[in-house]
Amino acid sequence: MIIRRRTDVEDPGLVPVGVPLPPAAGKRRVALLLPPDGVLQRSPPPLLRAAATVADPGWRPTIASLLALGSRTGLEPSVFGSLLWQHRTGLTYLSPDSDLDVLWPVPAGFDVLSLVFSIAEIQCDAPLRIDGEVIFPDGSAVNWRELWNAYRTADRAKVLAKTVEGVRLLDIAFLPAGGQHA
Repeated sequence: MIIRRRTDVEDPGLVPVGVPLPPAAGKRRVALLLPPDGVLQRSPPPLLRAAATVADPGWRPTIASLLALGSRTGLEPSVFGSLLWQHRTGLTYLSPDSDLDVLWPVPAGFDVLSLVFSIAEIQCDAPLRIDGEVIFPDGSAVNWRELWNAYRTADRAKVLAKTVEGVRLLDIAFLPAGGQHA
């Protein structure tokens, strides 16, 4: 199960979680609420290098390029989405139309501009869509492609930043600590 954003009408004393069914079971998303003592374990998303073992062989060159980028930048990318679920459950979640969903947690002061432009270069040769988010030290997440487009198009561009609590627009000039490029 994955922690999800709470709706306005849900009990704040319960933990909002969700799980997607595999495509063979209708690919529906199931939202649940658990009592706090019902959460027996918390774990971070699996690392891309671990989840890569269940990826389509055609994805492997793209994954290798992303892992090399992680090594060069000192980042350890992790996964979410279909690759996470296939890795964790052994069930078939990936399809020919699946995206590769990658999380890039960055430390304070990290050169985010260089990261998103490097991901865009890898995307040019990829046989699939690379999706995912840059996770800033304050826990907010911004889609890498939105950051890349914002940096390319305007000095005062705004991007959507997501947290467990909600969403907000951020001017890229005022990204959370670690969002400024060096």
